[in-house]
Amino acid sequence: MKFSTSVQQACYEKIEPWVSEICQDQYIPPNNLPIFIVPVGSATAMIEVLPWGIDESIITAWSYVVTGAEITPELMRFLLDQNFDLKFGSFSLDKDGDIRFQTSLIGSSCDKNELETSVKAVLEAADEYDDRIIETWGGKRASDRMA
Repeated sequence: MKFSTSVQQACYEKIEPWVSEICQDQYIPPNNLPIFIVPVGSATAMIEVLPWGIDESIITAWSYVVTGAEITPELMRFLLDQNFDLKFGSFSLDKDGDIRFQTSLIGSSCDKNELETSVKAVLEAADEYDDRIIETWGGKRASDRMA
């Protein structure tokens, strides 16, 4: 496993048993990167531990919601409106124009309940919004992309 800092490694080792329990061992083990892949239904969550400076880490749970949608001003407005209404997490576009949903937690203060809430929020949002977005703006669900 490659880690940039010892704090990143410590955070990864702290959450690894939580991920196993939360996901009931239904996750794909990482392949030399500090990331867990959790496929559930039409959504796939990624739980990534990233360094933040030299003395902190960030746990980011995220999912591709839709790839290949037509990026229009109406879609952007829809995503911003949803971000305003959502209690936890937010939509974004990656550099390829794929729609993602993500949450972030501070690694040193994160507990198991927060991590579980974060992962569930990502999976629920991806599962709820993928069909709604595809219906109007096209594209593919994460599960369709991986197939």
